[in-house]
Amino acid sequence: MLEGKKILLGITGSIAAYKSAYLVRELVKKGAEVKIIMTATAKEFITPLTLATLSKNPILVDFFDPTNGNWNSHVKLGLWADAFLIAPASANTIAKMAHGIADNLLLTSYLSCKSPVFIAPAMDLDMYAHPSTQENISLLMQRNNYIIEATSGELASGLEGKGRMEEPHIIVDILTNFFSKKSILQGKTILITAGPTYEKIDPVRFIGNYSTGKMGYALAEECAHNGAKVILISGPVGINVQHPNIMKIHVESAAEMAVATKKYFPVSDAAILSAAVADFTPTIKAAEKIKREKNNLTLELSPTEDIAVAIGKLKKQDQRIIGFALETTNEKQHAFEKLQRKNFDCIVLNSLNDSHAGFGYDTNKISIIDKQGNCEEYDLKLKKEVAKDIVAKLITLF
Repeated sequence: MLEGKKILLGITGSIAAYKSAYLVRELVKKGAEVKIIMTATAKEFITPLTLATLSKNPILVDFFDPTNGNWNSHVKLGLWADAFLIAPASANTIAKMAHGIADNLLLTSYLSCKSPVFIAPAMDLDMYAHPSTQENISLLMQRNNYIIEATSGELASGLEGKGRMEEPHIIVDILTNFFSKKSILQGKTILITAGPTYEKIDPVRFIGNYSTGKMGYALAEECAHNGAKVILISGPVGINVQHPNIMKIHVESAAEMAVATKKYFPVSDAAILSAAVADFTPTIKAAEKIKREKNNLTLELSPTEDIAVAIGKLKKQDQRIIGFALETTNEKQHAFEKLQRKNFDCIVLNSLNDSHAGFGYDTNKISIIDKQGNCEEYDLKLKKEVAKDIVAKLITLF
């Protein structure tokens, strides 16, 4: 999957820079074209001559190259790459990336880059564990960068702990898997529902829920990053889409979401139903604001259309549906029953009993249950990382 891919490799000042030679060699063997940007400090750890020989390309360090009188354009480099890999990424460079500092060619290229960015941290264990470093890494993850997590082992300081750059062959496998996933979703249309629905009581009041849409929007971005065209049907949320492959359709009520979902599902290859759709709506919606009275106010509610059931009936043999279940008791049993009842291919289970998961949080803890009742459980993660797990599952369904 790396044949003909253009990989821009950034190397920063870390003892792990010696591994870059092995990394370049593996990428070139796989058929990738590799261009390398080094920071000035990186040259103290490995020579540009070694890397130029392995990559068969001149090494870029400064904005201006006095040997040929050319400017090295960070904009062109950012547009050239199919992927930008920064390995090793020092704590200093990670901090600058997180806060938009652009004082060398590597950093300006990062800010100009249009392709996916992969970051492989390498530093001593205390630096890696420091709250500022972890916050910077978290911030980069939230911006859709891919973090290749550091591993544990003996460090250059002589200490044992987490901070080693991942091994080159594993990094190459990660890139290979990324482009493999992208090729599977390339050209496919994925419908995603996200956010809450608002059911009007009168012109100023509604029945709603606590959904923020963060999970659905993360799924939309992840599918788009993997080459899919995304139709995002969203209830009222305060989030904007970033990727140009996402077409957003704004709806407010469960009825509007049902109409839009049934319209676009027949032209979709798959649907991920992450929206928190209201189960009931006021039977009568007052045309004017209801005034406060001394007597109690009674609302009559009618059930909304079950969107999942509706598209489950429309589903063709080559289409896939991933549903969501938010449960409080007998979670796995209820989720599996929902999967069978609504003709899902798998279901993502959230439990309100899990801390920092579900509505309102940036994190989520899920389990994914398939048609055979197999249940795969995941750790608590940022929703952007959870989205990667769910999309990886979707790819296996294809």
